[in-house]
Amino acid sequence: MRTVRRAFLLPAAGVLAVALVACQGPGPAPSPGPASGSPFPESTAPATAAAPTTAQAPPPLSAEAQAQLDQQLVAAAKANNAQLVAGLIGRGGGVNAKDSLQDSAFLYAGAEGYNEVLQLTLAAGADVASTNRYGGTALIPASEHGHVETVKILIAAGVPVNHVNNLGWTALQEAILLNDGGPRQQEVVRLLLAAGADPDIRDPQGRTALQNAGRLGFTEIAALIQGHG
Repeated sequence: MRTVRRAFLLPAAGVLAVALVACQGPGPAPSPGPASGSPFPESTAPATAAAPTTAQAPPPLSAEAQAQLDQQLVAAAKANNAQLVAGLIGRGGGVNAKDSLQDSAFLYAGAEGYNEVLQLTLAAGADVASTNRYGGTALIPASEHGHVETVKILIAAGVPVNHVNNLGWTALQEAILLNDGGPRQQEVVRLLLAAGADPDIRDPQGRTALQNAGRLGFTEIAALIQGHG
């Protein structure tokens, strides 16, 4: 009786094992390999680098076209149109080219206190020692007109402070002789003296800057010159 019971149980255990395997289902599918013909897996394929781009210089112009462009630049500077000035410089306009009045974009911007235009011309290589029809640098009329910020820009750019124009005047002399001696002129005089302006350079009448300030009644400017010593 004991032998019969064992024979009956063994087949039952085998059936149970088969049932357990069937319930577990199939195993995970294998990961797909790289695409046929590709030496890299998809996730590690190197990216293609973009080709570098370089700014193109403006094409060379004929002499006539260049002269026309230069005159347009001077006209844009005289109109204080900084956006147009920037565009014309970008096309190759010359910041040192002059019109019939011997004004360049740089010289005119400096004389009139057009500081944005002035900075554009300086960045484009303006000749800071260039002169106008009176033989003066941009600093001389800027000082005469009391353009304080312009005077700062021109001094920082290296415009000579003791240049004498065809009238025999320096920037310091014009700042005194051709304006009202007010606060702006006082500040211009202070800036010029700090930059090395020589108050002992005489005008065509033989007067120094101090003598001219005294005879015009500009006591504050006279005090600045005396204090500079």
